[in-house]
Amino acid sequence: MILYPAIDLKDGQCVRLLHGEMDKATVFGDDPAAQAAKFEAAGCEWLHLVDLNGAFAGAPVNAAAVEAILARVRVPAQLGGGIRDMATIEAWLAKGLARVILGTVAVENPALVREAAAAFPGKVAVGIDARNGKVATKGWAEETDILVTDLAKSFEDAGVAAIIYTDILRDGAMKGPNIAATEALARAVSVPVIASGGVSSLADLVALRDTGVIAGAISGRALYDGAIELRQALEVLSG
Repeated sequence: MILYPAIDLKDGQCVRLLHGEMDKATVFGDDPAAQAAKFEAAGCEWLHLVDLNGAFAGAPVNAAAVEAILARVRVPAQLGGGIRDMATIEAWLAKGLARVILGTVAVENPALVREAAAAFPGKVAVGIDARNGKVATKGWAEETDILVTDLAKSFEDAGVAAIIYTDILRDGAMKGPNIAATEALARAVSVPVIASGGVSSLADLVALRDTGVIAGAISGRALYDGAIELRQALEVLSG
């Protein structure tokens, strides 16, 4: 199982939100590229980047910070937030992103996900963010009546590289991931599922890995707070 250290970008800074609320942001650093370099030095295989402002704006906002990260590190990075048209997808991949994450647009324009996944094999992931099993969009500000599993299954034949499942109520709360829901989703679809939201200890990571069906896990706050020591976690997960 791959561990993806998260760098959430708001106003050019590294932050973590509580339950996805922009006014509940904790700033962890003003040099995202330096933070990315620290994660790389610890041995991570991937980075998970989120343009939080972009998720609300519907277009890239923290592009300068993302580009600085891409220039600084060699490990592959995936980015979500404000990527809602083919031009933006093409631009980010041309700048060196390994994978784009399509969230809101997966609900509003699923044809774009299919088009992008066909045009860029292995480089398009779907981000599914949910409250109580229902999908939320536009930076989690809008809720839908769409069930997570239904949305995930609709992309099974699209060729997407992964599904990133975030339980919003767990995100940034350091209360543990929703292992049962994530495992159920991973068993329901053939696309690799990456867990996000609430990963707050080494035990959480081991529990996710031990399901045998979850392909990856994203952690942010726990790495910044020191609740998870990245190098140790990577060693345990690779053992």
